[in-house]
Amino acid sequence: MSIQQGEVSSTAWFVGASFGHTDDQSPRFLAQGIWEISAPSDKERALVQTMRSGERIAIKAAYVRKRALPFDNRQQSVSVMGIKAVGIITENPQDGERVKVQWTPAQGLREWYFYTYRGTIWRVTAGEWEADALIAFAFEDKPQDIERFRNAPYWRDRFGTTLHTNDDILPSREHVSDTSANNDDGIADSIRSEIPTDAYSVVDILKDGCFLERDEVSLMLDRLRIKKNLILQGPPGTGKTWLAKRLAFALIGHKDDKKIRAVQFHPNLSYEDFVRGWRPTGEGKLSLADGVFMEVIKAARNEPSSRWVVVIEEINRGNPAQIFGELLTLLEAGKRMPSEALELCYPDADGVRRPVHVPENLYVIGTMNVANRSLALVDLALRRRFAFVGLEPRLGQTWRDWVVRIGGLDEVLATDIEQRLAELNQQIASDSRLGRQFQIGHSYVTPVQRLDAGHTKVWFRQVVETEIAPLLQEYWFDAPNDAHQAVARLMQGW
Repeated sequence: MSIQQGEVSSTAWFVGASFGHTDDQSPRFLAQGIWEISAPSDKERALVQTMRSGERIAIKAAYVRKRALPFDNRQQSVSVMGIKAVGIITENPQDGERVKVQWTPAQGLREWYFYTYRGTIWRVTAGEWEADALIAFAFEDKPQDIERFRNAPYWRDRFGTTLHTNDDILPSREHVSDTSANNDDGIADSIRSEIPTDAYSVVDILKDGCFLERDEVSLMLDRLRIKKNLILQGPPGTGKTWLAKRLAFALIGHKDDKKIRAVQFHPNLSYEDFVRGWRPTGEGKLSLADGVFMEVIKAARNEPSSRWVVVIEEINRGNPAQIFGELLTLLEAGKRMPSEALELCYPDADGVRRPVHVPENLYVIGTMNVANRSLALVDLALRRRFAFVGLEPRLGQTWRDWVVRIGGLDEVLATDIEQRLAELNQQIASDSRLGRQFQIGHSYVTPVQRLDAGHTKVWFRQVVETEIAPLLQEYWFDAPNDAHQAVARLMQGW
């Protein structure tokens, strides 16, 4: 039942087909070319609405078993997920309850072990080895590498070939929620995981006011999943910080500020601040304390079923090689494993030196202002470990629709503003002293709050006088007349 396509989405869906946990709808779904959910919750409805044509989908049944397993489970309950059928989503009517599917029935139930989810809807995104393996198993008929799964840190304490008792053992990655199939031996899993309260995807980034094309945002997200580390670089006002946080939400799959830590690099930030170092105590002494990055490493290690993101603003304002220290090497996607662990410059608080590795479920998004002339070029070691995406001022129809509909700008004046800013940016880009990296971003002319009717001109004059003019004066500090003329052209007739 292999599904082959030329251009395959990185997102796959694993869905239940039982109404009331007993009434199996699989035959009807296959006959009618649909999948639907009965009486969905708001969370489930939001997930269904994010399903897109071309994405792969599989009907699954999740349960636990103790007997008749293809490996020694030591009488422990094992999470199992049976694949009943696979297909391609062909249409989403956006009612939050159903999608049209081109189904391929399974030739018998194929069972997958360990990495499972008991909820009705499970969105799986390629990029981590467990997800890649599951997608290949379900849609490409690849066998599951059971030995790798049973000996992975999340399961090896119960099912591994060799028992381990060290600090690398992590909680299980089985996800448990409402089941869509009965347990075969009446044993319930003890690990609970709630469905995300506010699903978030690329579609939501666009709805929030991103003026990029969907394919552009999807590419950024794919690069982040695969490379693990991404830097958004561009002129001021191109929405780097705004987009970084929303890419983090989309990567996680829902809005969860607890899974995101933001930090700003600056010239005085050190390894001791970011990773680990000595801190003064209230008793006038010094004690070893973890910095932001080590705190997130530990959180990600202790909750491997979740994705964690560190957002670093203005990453090139600090010295990344010095701030990350030995962990810069471990940021590489290919070194996210315990066998690559290194000792830090400082021991743990108890004086013991324990090797540290960066977990594969921890991601880093940095932002970089390319117009800051006081900053040196990015360290090549850092550049090799990050994917870089350039952002530019993005005006046009999407921007106009947003600022008129959401921002309250007058439609005719919005077009005029776009033209004025485009002419200014053309002048900046063609100036040999500046260049494209100094252009003025669209954020400067995108209202944060809706304007009152008739206030478009007043608002634009204020933006020019208090935000754009000072920036232009800094750009042309050695040619103040150029700055003055550029401001005058922006304000001409207004």
